[in-house]
Amino acid sequence: MRPSTRHLVCLAVLSIAVPAALSVSGAAAVSETSPATDAKHAPSLRVATYNLSLNRNRPGQLEADLSTGTNAQARAVAEVIQRSDPDIVLLNEFDYVPDYRAVDLFRDNYLEVGQHGADPIEFRYAYVAPSNTGVPSGHDLNNNGSVGGPDDAFGFGFYPGQYGMAVLSKYPIRTDQVRTFRLFRWKDMPGALLPDDPATPAPADWYSAQELEVFRLSSKSHWDVPVQVGRKTVHVLASHPTPPVFDGPEDRNGRRNHDEIRFWADYVRPGRHSSYIYDDEGRYGGLRPGSPFVVLGDQNSDPFDGDSVPGAIQQLTEHPRIVDPMPDSAGAVEAARLQGGANTTHRSDPRYDTADFNDVPAPGNLRADYVLPSKQLRPLDAGVFWPVRADPLARLTGEYPFPTSDHRLVWVDVRVPALTR
Repeated sequence: MRPSTRHLVCLAVLSIAVPAALSVSGAAAVSETSPATDAKHAPSLRVATYNLSLNRNRPGQLEADLSTGTNAQARAVAEVIQRSDPDIVLLNEFDYVPDYRAVDLFRDNYLEVGQHGADPIEFRYAYVAPSNTGVPSGHDLNNNGSVGGPDDAFGFGFYPGQYGMAVLSKYPIRTDQVRTFRLFRWKDMPGALLPDDPATPAPADWYSAQELEVFRLSSKSHWDVPVQVGRKTVHVLASHPTPPVFDGPEDRNGRRNHDEIRFWADYVRPGRHSSYIYDDEGRYGGLRPGSPFVVLGDQNSDPFDGDSVPGAIQQLTEHPRIVDPMPDSAGAVEAARLQGGANTTHRSDPRYDTADFNDVPAPGNLRADYVLPSKQLRPLDAGVFWPVRADPLARLTGEYPFPTSDHRLVWVDVRVPALTR
């Protein structure tokens, strides 16, 4: 284990004006070691996203699973990360646990221990913060006549922090400049696609006025995590929008997914496009013009297939400030061919799939996970960790029940001007 002096912890209480009975506050913590020590300079930076499904059914279970170093799933997802060797990685569906207890256990007992012959990997810096998942709203958000349970939380979850996120980095995280948007209200987005109750003549009325006063856009959170890479600050824009399913004709999850994706599309555009955005400390505005960034995470939206609102992910992939490197894999092509079912009717090229979902009856395999750099960060290479069956590493992906996750790690190598010699 690392010594107790390992952490430089910064706690910030996040709050927003909501009725007293519903007010929610959380603490965002940042962990660093050796702030003056940087990763070695290199001409490229590998950025990855991985929905590794390290979520658990009850509070404390993830800590218990990570405390021994013998959990089979944790060992397998750690090996995927080790063999991909990213410099920065966003972990989706990593339960939020305060004080870095879970993320430290994952680093100490799994990532920094060679798994099945893979080299250990060390991420000196990390960022975790509270998630909207499992936080009670006090309202009947699914309109089923009762209040309570995971579907009435601000983000679907059985307990606060389930399905959370974590950012790991070999480069220093600029903790004093992190911005979080967990409390941003959906109604405050101009032109928001608020869901409509089809049983009434009024528009956009699925949520009551009282519910909209507190309803948050982010199903987990949106984070702007600045990482110091040489002389440049690269903004890691991390999120995990809700799946556009598990709802009804009102399409409340599909519409929320669309606008969670739109949030970043607006945030990286200067002026009126982002002026409405406020962070959890009350500061308004988007990303500073000219700042290099990478949007990454499980966006739960395929360009053409699945249930997302048409054009949802194109808000990012076709954005004038963003490059889509189109990571692919041979394993995804093979899986779509062998699994058949819904995959046979898909419009998207299966080589770009990143998630192995149910094929009968739907939705089939989809492109759900993205690493999308800004145009200042020229892509050099990209890929999806999805080996073909004949590859020995296919044991790390497999088929249901998966040894790791139904999602695949996606990585992109980019050239950062400050790193070029």
